[in-house]
This record gives sequence, C-alpha cells and structure tokens, in this order.
Amino acid sequence: MMNSWIDRSRRGFMWVKLSSALLLFGCQSNMPAPLSDGKSLPSVVSVKSAPAASTSAPTSVATPAITVLTHGEAVLSAVNTLFTKADLGETAASDRRIVVIDPLIDGVTRSQTEATQAMGLKIEELVRANHPRFDIKPLSATELARAPLLIVGTFTPINLQGKTEGAREMYRFCLAMVDLKSGRVVSKTVARSRMEGVKHAPLPYFRDAPGWTRDPPTENYVKTCQASKSGDVANPAYIESLVSVALVEEGVRAYNSNRFKEALAMFERARQTAAGNQLRVLNGLYLSHWKLGQRKEMENDFGQLVDYAFNQGHLAVTFLFRPGASVLPPDSKQAPYSTWLKVISQRASQLNACLEVAGHTSGGGPEPVNERLSSLRAEHVRQHLVTQAPNLGRRVIATGYGSREMLVGLGSDDLADQLDRRVDFRMLSCKA
Repeated sequence: MMNSWIDRSRRGFMWVKLSSALLLFGCQSNMPAPLSDGKSLPSVVSVKSAPAASTSAPTSVATPAITVLTHGEAVLSAVNTLFTKADLGETAASDRRIVVIDPLIDGVTRSQTEATQAMGLKIEELVRANHPRFDIKPLSATELARAPLLIVGTFTPINLQGKTEGAREMYRFCLAMVDLKSGRVVSKTVARSRMEGVKHAPLPYFRDAPGWTRDPPTENYVKTCQASKSGDVANPAYIESLVSVALVEEGVRAYNSNRFKEALAMFERARQTAAGNQLRVLNGLYLSHWKLGQRKEMENDFGQLVDYAFNQGHLAVTFLFRPGASVLPPDSKQAPYSTWLKVISQRASQLNACLEVAGHTSGGGPEPVNERLSSLRAEHVRQHLVTQAPNLGRRVIATGYGSREMLVGLGSDDLADQLDRRVDFRMLSCKA
C-alpha cells in the first residue's frame, strides 16, 4: 500500500543502464502546440553567490542576472542570433547556402523529444520567413555530399546554478552551425528558457529503445555544440560519422512512421559504415526486427547491444514495472523481459563479470520510501539474473539509490522523466 502511494504515477518505468553515450535521431510524432512568437517580455532570475570569506563583516556578492525567456522567445532569439552572426567568409551575399539540421537532442538523455522536434520545425519556419539567404533541406547523404551548413543543438533541463543535478528549474538551449566546406564552427548561441508549456516526452524510437548508454558518436555530437565556439574546428570524429548519422536519421524517421521494413533497411546500411558499431544502430536493428515479428533476429540484436554496452562498462535496458510494484509483469507486446534477462545473464556469465544492479526512482514521494522501492526492484532483477545463471550469485549485488541520481529531474513521473526510474547494470572489479 505504501509502495502504491509513493509510486503513484511512475507508470512503472524502470531502466537498466551501461555507461558511455547514446545518440539517436529522428521522429514523426505530432508537433506540440505552436511556439511563442517572442513578443512578450522576458523574465529575469537573479542568482547570488554565497558570501565571500573575510575577517570583515560578510558581504553578499551577486552574480550577473540570468535572463530566462519564455520558450518561444528563447527559440526565436537563438535562431536569429545563429543565422545573423554566421561567419561565412567571402561567400557572396547573393549566394544561397544549403542548411541541414542533425536533429536536436536532450542534452542529458541524448534523446529526441517532442520539444526538440518542435524546435527543429520552428527553426525551419523561422529561416524560411526571416533568412532568405539560407535554404533548409532534410538531412540525407545526398545533401551532405553538397557540403552544406549543418546545425546541431541540445536542449537541457538545468537548475538555477546551470547544473544538470537535483530539481531542474529551466532549460538551456545550445545551437551551433558548422560549415562542412571549411570544417569549422561558423556560429554559436546559447539561451535559457522557462519550463512552462514544454513537452519533453521522448519520441517513439527513443521511447521504445531497450538500450540506453552514452556512446562516443552521441558524445561527439554534444561536444560539437556545447564544447565549441565560433571559429573552432568542428569535432573531427563527429564529421567523419555523418554518413552513418544520415542513414540512422532516415531509419528513425521510418520507424516513427511505422515503416518498419524501410527502417530495417536503413539501419542495416548504417551498420555497414565505418561508424556503424554504435548504440543507435543496434537499437534500430532490434526495434525493427521486433516490430516485424522476427524473434530470432531480435534476440541476436539484443545480444549485440548488451555486448556493446558491457564493453563500455555500463548498460541500460527499459523495464516497465506497474505503479508501486517491485515485481516485473509478464512479457508484453512491447517488452520481452524474459528474453532480455536471459541474454544479460548469459553475457555476464560468459564474461565472468561482477555487476551492481542499481535501482533508481524519480523525485516524487518521501526519499526513504523511494530508496526502499528502488532496492526491491533492483533485487528482483538480480534474482532473475541469478536464476538464469546461478554462478552469478556471488558476483552480482543489488543497491537502491532512490532519487539521488536523477538524470532528467523534471519530477513529472511520466514519459518525460522515465529514465529517472531505471535500473543500472554497473560493471565492478571482481577483486573487490
């Protein structure tokens, strides 16, 4: 009864995670309500630092005020700044430059969301209306061959100190423009927006993907936006992966439109590229085979996904618990839990790996109850692994972390923060 109360609208989502980085792209779900036209006045949040250490009477030192715009204002301001200040060198003013967008992602989960999709569409709308010198085209291998301008962007929930920890109170919006002819970042802008009216739920491909991890291709995308400034050479590893990026994006778009055969073909082509060994591709192959009812291929895909994640040292797989429950429901059309657990236990056993099964919750409810629930779910998953592979009994431990390690931190207890209700598989040293 207490579990039911504290987990009231968790939707029973749990995750299992294996670290390093996930980059996934595309979407076709309905666009959220239109963004603001940017005519209302911005709000200002003033953040003050702690008093400076001194032998004299303490004085309060204020940091500069942080301007937090409405969401529509932030998008409008960032897009106009990005295109107005683009340094295109000696390009004639009359020359039109082709622009493609590598879909924006959540800066923490690396997923595309309803919000990032809507922002991408708004960027296209604003460029066509206000910046006629630029010609927006869909991301594809054909367009990349023409060395266009490329836009990347992240949209990140942060707290008042600008960090992705604790309860989030605003969004940070980063946009960067890369000239693929010169290989340089030619424009960069950052804005902050309020949280009201933002739909942050993941789009279908990212919602359905069983695996989550921070893999190198995704991190290179994020670095291109967040760790660059105008004039810098763009991240070389990201640029080299663009052929794969385009194929993955086409596959994701097909998946989100329920064109699963087409999605499978795109992911198989991406797998053959130099940058094809990545989580986005492995998730795409798994999901496409699963939707097409190809169970043997699906199980093989999941095994490759687990191998990839274990090589990174950290695995995340989606488990859907019922609200307040600490026991997994039977397999469903969306999630074959028994297959996932069998494959994970087999791979861990073959590797003679030692693991921590770490449970997590979102921020709703008293923390002691959150910790108890996360511990029970982690122990339930551990018992499944040991049942499948008894030799793991002395090499796998279960720990509950409650809400102390939230990744999203929105506190919405719905699809938007489902990653906060995860279970992590963390590789440990067996010597300890």
